[in-house]
Amino acid sequence: MAALAASHKTGLIPFITAGDPSPQLTVPLMHAMVAGGANILELGVPFSDPMAEGPVIQRACERALKYGVGLRDVLEFVREFRETDATTPVVLMGYANPIERMGQQVFIAAAAAAGVDGTIVVDYPPEECEEFAAGMQAEGLDPIFLLAPTSTEARIRQVAAAGRGFCYYVSLKGVTGAGNIDIADVSERIAAIRQHVKLPIAVGFGIRDGATARAIASVADAVVIGSRIIQELETTPHDKAVETAHNFVAGIRAALDAPA
Repeated sequence: MAALAASHKTGLIPFITAGDPSPQLTVPLMHAMVAGGANILELGVPFSDPMAEGPVIQRACERALKYGVGLRDVLEFVREFRETDATTPVVLMGYANPIERMGQQVFIAAAAAAGVDGTIVVDYPPEECEEFAAGMQAEGLDPIFLLAPTSTEARIRQVAAAGRGFCYYVSLKGVTGAGNIDIADVSERIAAIRQHVKLPIAVGFGIRDGATARAIASVADAVVIGSRIIQELETTPHDKAVETAHNFVAGIRAALDAPA
């Protein structure tokens, strides 16, 4: 993200669920999104009760779980990706349960060895995961935290103190893929967050196309787009999935980079 800031470009962070639409496609999809202009990849860890996700990502989790994809498989996808891409940051997004089952320190060591750069754990607020965050930082990994429209100033200060890498601002109340973004409201909230948080701010939830991505880019350092990519993949034959992901991400990148 520091390199992005220096380049004065808006970061593009596409999200897919690992193992969806099939495990064999995860690593090729990751490479395709980088080729399309992604700056950071967000890889979802399949979980049976993804409480922050809307129906699109819930279905993606269900499909991946039917293939038996778990946290260790996700780390293996990252390791395989790293064989030919040593530089594009990869952030895992998921829930505490799979990490707790593996063991926090075991997970941290395995994530570092695989080439993970950071994690967003939805149900690890900063005040409840001090040991985890410290362990992550000791291995050079970034604990990344969420802020929402309802976040208090106290919570913003906690995230400012504990977070690394970037701050993920959830632009909508509710679940991923829902509703329409109020750009003026997002702008106001981000301005308030920046009073305390010196990290780059990425905005996700509700970004559907180049137009909304470009609007968000006027106030954020990066945009996260997930549900729309998964919707595209849901309706695409597997043999066209890589091309579809590349083209979709390239379209968002072009919108972000278009002259004002």
